[in-house]
Amino acid sequence: MGPGNFRTLDLNLLRVFDEVMTERSLTRAARKLSLTQPAVSNAMRRFRETVGDDLIRREGQAMAPTARALAIWPAVREALRQLQDVLTPSSFEPAQASTTFVLAMADATAAELTPGMVEIMNRDAPGVSIRVVPLATRDPRRLLDDEAVDLAIGYFPAALADMTARAQSGEAVAFAHRQLYSGEYVCVMRHDHPLASGPFTLDQYCAARHMLVSFSGRPFGFVDEALAGLGRERRIVLTVNQFFTAGRVVARSNLLTVLPRHFVSNIGSSDRLVLRELPFAVPPVRVDALWHQRLHLVKAHEWLRTSIATVARSAFAAGKFPNEDSAAVRSAP
Repeated sequence: MGPGNFRTLDLNLLRVFDEVMTERSLTRAARKLSLTQPAVSNAMRRFRETVGDDLIRREGQAMAPTARALAIWPAVREALRQLQDVLTPSSFEPAQASTTFVLAMADATAAELTPGMVEIMNRDAPGVSIRVVPLATRDPRRLLDDEAVDLAIGYFPAALADMTARAQSGEAVAFAHRQLYSGEYVCVMRHDHPLASGPFTLDQYCAARHMLVSFSGRPFGFVDEALAGLGRERRIVLTVNQFFTAGRVVARSNLLTVLPRHFVSNIGSSDRLVLRELPFAVPPVRVDALWHQRLHLVKAHEWLRTSIATVARSAFAAGKFPNEDSAAVRSAP
């Protein structure tokens, strides 16, 4: 696109392009824009002539974007959102709102945060809904970028390190984050396991059979990274994708697993479990809320993030969870 083409560009074409890219259908885009399908087709033709690319090609019964369309779409979408925020600043009244938020988090995190969020919603925002989806990655930026979720809550060390490096190099960062709490992890086993009492050494830990909780299915976790730093490894015989499942399996087997200390009391069979400190150093796991910058100034999402942070401060207040080894952890009534 040359300078002359940009000066004469009809900005309405950007709205049509954005909707077509979102829907991957001229018919659905026309419906969303309250236009006829011929009008959408004509707008796309004009935008193709301006950009100098086909933008959308038909593949069988589907419509597929070209590489050029995929390259320019994020910038177009972000520009439209910024214009909308400036021209029509949003307000949010929790008591009158009927918004639905989509959150991605692990079951251990949801077990602590969702009860408090329900209390806030019942009290302040009875029309608001929250949908929790499984967190299946340590880098949820793609989910946030694709608007599959509004907020991701979890342990994202690689993503945060990459964002920090980009910011330090002067590059624009499309995501923002806020630390909610630091979780301490402990070794969990059944109450009559041979290692449930007495000395618990690194050699004993590595010689045992283990279960790994991995949201992505990757058979290597932060515990294994810590062991690798010591030149050691453990034998993982089972990998699951939920902390709750891990707790139930450990209570009925001879496997060891590693769980967040705060989560163990939420397991129905927790009275059959023993918690022991890991016999090697593992730093606390930092849990962050991560969101896209396009939602940073949206009042509804500001309310959501503030509410989540308030619940986290209460749920993980200092002293709430014991630090000593527990001979048994009783289920909450």
